[in-house]
Amino acid sequence: MTNVDFPGLEKGIVIRKITPDDIEEVAALSDNSFGPDISFKRDHFASQAEIFPEGQLCVEYEGKIVGSCSSLIVNFDDYKDKHDYEAISDKGYIRNHNPEGVNLYGVEVSVHPDYRKLKLGRRLYDARKKVCKNLGLKSIIIGGRIPYYYKHADEMSAEEYAEKVVNKELYDPVLTFQANNGFVLRGVIPNYLPDDDASLGYATSMEWFNEDYRRE
Repeated sequence: MTNVDFPGLEKGIVIRKITPDDIEEVAALSDNSFGPDISFKRDHFASQAEIFPEGQLCVEYEGKIVGSCSSLIVNFDDYKDKHDYEAISDKGYIRNHNPEGVNLYGVEVSVHPDYRKLKLGRRLYDARKKVCKNLGLKSIIIGGRIPYYYKHADEMSAEEYAEKVVNKELYDPVLTFQANNGFVLRGVIPNYLPDDDASLGYATSMEWFNEDYRRE
């Protein structure tokens, strides 16, 4: 897969695999999206593209990379539900990628702040689903931030907060987006990203199921 074909994309938008020539630009995008203290660096993206090129995608708009996503294949049953981000992503290097696995694990999605009106996050999620289907994988699993949890932490647990967001009683910019994209809540993971102050270190474990998956 070189380009991911989506009918009806705005003129000038291309979703495609990240190539070695893109690494510097993708790393700069990550810095812009997350800040240089926590963003993946050039070495991370180079390792990802070398190990599992099909899972590393970018959005190019009018010749500029304005969005990207990273993923790897795992057998999620090999990991405990209370895993953390560093363990599941191999600290961003994805050397734990398992070509024989059945789950696509989403490591990162970044979108340039100036281009969010193009709904690039949704486009990247759709592209991941296409990768999952093309590779015959069972599901996509992600660990998602809950950045509005800090507003409610004095009133409820992270589990209660996540349930209320999924039930549309509360809004969270990340969890609401994921639920609206067909992901179901598996549970809440403590200490997933310890430095994520807004989420108080918590993340939601979310899963999207490939309806075309067939066990052999």
